[in-house]
Amino acid sequence: MLRYIFQRFIGMIVVMFLVVTIVFIIVRVTPGDPAAVMLGPEATAADIAQLRTALGLDRSILVQYVYFIGQLLQGDLGRSIFLDQPVLTALAQRAEPTFFLTIFSILIASVIAIPIGVYAAYRRGSIFDQAATALAMLAASIPSFWLGLILMQVFAVRFGIFPVSGYGGPDTTLGERLYHLVLPAFALGIVSSALIMRFTRASMLDVLGDDYIRTARAKGVVERSVVLKHAFKNALIPIITVVGLTAAVLISGAVVTETVFGLPGVGNLVVSAVLRRDYPVIQGALLIIAGLYVLINFAIDMLYLVVDPRVRY
Repeated sequence: MLRYIFQRFIGMIVVMFLVVTIVFIIVRVTPGDPAAVMLGPEATAADIAQLRTALGLDRSILVQYVYFIGQLLQGDLGRSIFLDQPVLTALAQRAEPTFFLTIFSILIASVIAIPIGVYAAYRRGSIFDQAATALAMLAASIPSFWLGLILMQVFAVRFGIFPVSGYGGPDTTLGERLYHLVLPAFALGIVSSALIMRFTRASMLDVLGDDYIRTARAKGVVERSVVLKHAFKNALIPIITVVGLTAAVLISGAVVTETVFGLPGVGNLVVSAVLRRDYPVIQGALLIIAGLYVLINFAIDMLYLVVDPRVRY
């Protein structure tokens, strides 16, 4: 087991090193002078030269890379040009909406998809199974921003049940802020549930046909116990994988949804940074999101140890 954990940890470090290197190269090979792009067409040559010196762009690529790695090891992601504050601070200030939106969305997707997927596999070929598969395909083809606009029109504009947009003011309580996330969370959760449901159904179908399931039924084990205790437990590996990957995708995929609902999250910050050519913020956001991807994958690998004893041995 320790060898398994060590291998996964080393793999995580290697992947993060590659991600850091790729992000560094992408930003440096962008067409044009990054300093000139950030300052705009009205900038003077002196202003551009000053910014290039401040960003270290006047040094060699190797020196820039070593300096970049050193900054990362110190937790320094650079300084935003337009916000005039450290990138890490800017991202931390906008992390709360994105964090809660991701958590609520994955909970909604799991609550919808996993029970439906399990029952659809158990009733394979039935009307329920066919209807669930059709609805999953429909949900997978719906853009989250379009569904968000529909939910906004119905539940916010017409019935006035939920806020149209925003995240509340500075003095707003946490409960009221979370209330603003109901519609965007459902918009993301419903779309994400399609993939989870299909993986759950496929994984359950593979397990329900195994010999030990037939043996359990032959011994007279209660059908509910056969499905939930024997089959579902052994089908968890693919389900955990797809839920974890969906959570990682939601972190980076909430950009459009946050923009539609006017949420001051990381996605909205990235959109603003792209429009302003604020390269330090874009670079920092890429590194944070990639790091979260790697950490979620590592957490999934650790959950395998809990779910499947075969991994431990």
